[in-house]
Amino acid sequence: MRQSDISVIFDMDGTIFDTERLVLDCWERVGERHGIPGIREVFVQCIGTNKVRTQEIVSGHYGKDFPYEKFSEESSVLFHEIESKEGIPVKPGAVEVLKYLSESRVPLGLASSTRLAVVTREMKAAGLYDYFQVVVGGDLLKNSKPAPDIYLMTCERMGALPENTYAIEDSYNGIRSAHSAGMRPVMVPDLMPATEEMRALSEVVFEDLFQVKEYFEGIFKE
Repeated sequence: MRQSDISVIFDMDGTIFDTERLVLDCWERVGERHGIPGIREVFVQCIGTNKVRTQEIVSGHYGKDFPYEKFSEESSVLFHEIESKEGIPVKPGAVEVLKYLSESRVPLGLASSTRLAVVTREMKAAGLYDYFQVVVGGDLLKNSKPAPDIYLMTCERMGALPENTYAIEDSYNGIRSAHSAGMRPVMVPDLMPATEEMRALSEVVFEDLFQVKEYFEGIFKE
């Protein structure tokens, strides 16, 4: 495959931003306030999904009477308090790999399960928004990751062929989504380690985004 045929689509939370740990911390703190058990186990199932699917998972675990909206709002307020004071940490190597791919004239897309307005605000605040030709948020589609819809939509809007497009992901649901879309998944695990399933579905698994940059440097030299 020629370099000119390659496109790359990134996930955001847990891949570009180190947000998964922050969100988990907020969930656990709110859970502790209200005596809600097993928050971490439920949160892990929600990684990579949109708000609708997250609510389904939480309600499925705690029951339909669980006050999800109140829990979500309280967690969100706590998250934004921390964000306003400390900002959102960018993953090591994120700026470097985005800059390298951009300078190599590789079309870049962003496919996040987070709402588009939030994605846009956070990416602009970090100074990373302009690296991407196409940005898709989870609220633009009905079906969340692990369904392939968000990656297929992003590829279509980029004019990219899925089989020529790499998906950089941290979550199990994200890797499943990219693989189902017929793409080339590259996993950089965040909270959860790569399982045998993930290694089977991924083109390659790396420890960080610096290794992703080195990977593309190797491809482009061939």
